[in-house]
Amino acid sequence: MKIRWLGQSFFQIESAEGRLIAIDPHGIPAFGRPIIPAEFVLVSHSHEDHALVEFVEAQKKDTKLKEADIYRGVVETKPGKQEWKTYDEKRGSIRVRNVATYHDTVNGMQRGKNSIWIIEMNGLVLCHLGDLGHELTAEQVKAIGKVDVLMVPVGGIYTINGEQAQKVTEQIKPRLYALPMHYGVPGYEDLAGPDEFLDGVKKERVTKTPDTNELVIPIDAKAEEYQIVLLGWRKGEAKKK
Repeated sequence: MKIRWLGQSFFQIESAEGRLIAIDPHGIPAFGRPIIPAEFVLVSHSHEDHALVEFVEAQKKDTKLKEADIYRGVVETKPGKQEWKTYDEKRGSIRVRNVATYHDTVNGMQRGKNSIWIIEMNGLVLCHLGDLGHELTAEQVKAIGKVDVLMVPVGGIYTINGEQAQKVTEQIKPRLYALPMHYGVPGYEDLAGPDEFLDGVKKERVTKTPDTNELVIPIDAKAEEYQIVLLGWRKGEAKKK
């Protein structure tokens, strides 16, 4: 399985069979505004830096993404009124489901609702927290279930910050990897960087890959404890001296 980070909370997941999934697409200029292929798209909430599905094209040539290929975890039922949309569906061997959460600590009164996505494929479970704005309840942790790879926002301001992200990661306890997302990088400094999330973590548990945005995971991978991987956001980009 391959996971590619495209900045902010935008990921492309590739199954062992080559099926592609996009999560929370954006068009932020600092990240190059890439357009990527995917069989279907998961959107955690409707903010523009998470829901620009025009930056995703259909994986199958000569076709277009249909609305049925776009899974929106939060929908606007009428102007100013948000509701969660619940999914638990299978697309062939891939299972997709979501868990209702909030974008803030006041039950959505400030920034609205958020949807956590859980993807089960190739015997692994991936969890993308979207713009989570609070620590999780015991019920939410139970609903998420066992996780192998966690994508967690750490940049604060609009989501949980690094300290809170540490707590949420420990609540979920991913088996293999925690992948920080939604944080500031050189050229895009609207958010705090990942340092607070890494504070106190043993150096041997942190891997930085500035030269690639891709993490390759054997489907039979094992680990004594999860590793934190800070992906580069553009594959092949040379290190800046």
